[in-house]
Amino acid sequence: MSDSADELDLSIVIPLHNEAENVEPLVDEIFETVGALDLRFELILVDDGSRDETFDRLRRRAAQHPNVRLIRFARNYGQTAGLSAGFHAARGPLIVTLDGDLQNDPRDIPALLTKLDEGYDVVSGWRKNRQDTFINRTLPSRIANRLISRSTGVTLHDYGCALKVYRKSVLDRFELYGQLHRFLPALCAMAGARVAEIVVNHRARERGATKYGIGRTLTVLLDLTTVKFMLSYGAHPIRVFGMASVLSGLVGVASLAATIGMKFSPLGVDMTGNPLLYLAMMGVIVAAQFMLMGVIAEMLTRTYHEAQGKRPYIVIEQVNVE
Repeated sequence: MSDSADELDLSIVIPLHNEAENVEPLVDEIFETVGALDLRFELILVDDGSRDETFDRLRRRAAQHPNVRLIRFARNYGQTAGLSAGFHAARGPLIVTLDGDLQNDPRDIPALLTKLDEGYDVVSGWRKNRQDTFINRTLPSRIANRLISRSTGVTLHDYGCALKVYRKSVLDRFELYGQLHRFLPALCAMAGARVAEIVVNHRARERGATKYGIGRTLTVLLDLTTVKFMLSYGAHPIRVFGMASVLSGLVGVASLAATIGMKFSPLGVDMTGNPLLYLAMMGVIVAAQFMLMGVIAEMLTRTYHEAQGKRPYIVIEQVNVE
């Protein structure tokens, strides 16, 4: 199979972290499934700072298959960085992503591609029958999916499913950073993409340890604040600043009116000694300052990565990657 970029139909990107027991059967399944489609493809495997034998086993497979391309990080940077590195290295017009723990089923890739051919730019998998524990995996995921769908306006049942297919032309419109990988469909929609969803198979993890848990729900909520700002006010930040300013002004005026009213009431409360005005003004101003500082910091981070072309990871080794 030729690995010429001009001849490729598809790139498959998989971030991996300590998945030594799963990588070889994963590669076998992908070659069996995608190979049967008569597509010219490349498999890009990103080792996200694994401390086990993951990269050594990948190196053996890359020696057998020239269209297996490896990227190795200096340390663990997270799934967003892994996907970002894979997207930058991908040469095919279509990009499929999936997890490296064998819970996503590569046999669903043809269905994703078929749905994409209906005129969509992104097709996301929906793990309708999840094979995970309910309390620490499924329940937090359902809550997060509803919050993300309502906040972004892009309704999906399963934002957390790694099994997706994208048109590379859409992914080229923005840069990934932080932990924004879980919001990729919404970010693509913001860039003008048409997004769809189909039911996919989900398998129980048989080997290795999960990297996810209920603790990630809080990070989802924090990241959602950034995405919501980007979707609603990214092009016009003055709108959110203006609303905060108006709100602060209204509270100040209301507090002043209450203080004056108390002054001329039968109680005759002294204006200068009334703590209500100072407490209200201080609380609103401090809250607004902290929120706006956080938003400005996120916008500066985005500018840092996009305007300067900085990438949030360090690659120490590559195989079959030009």
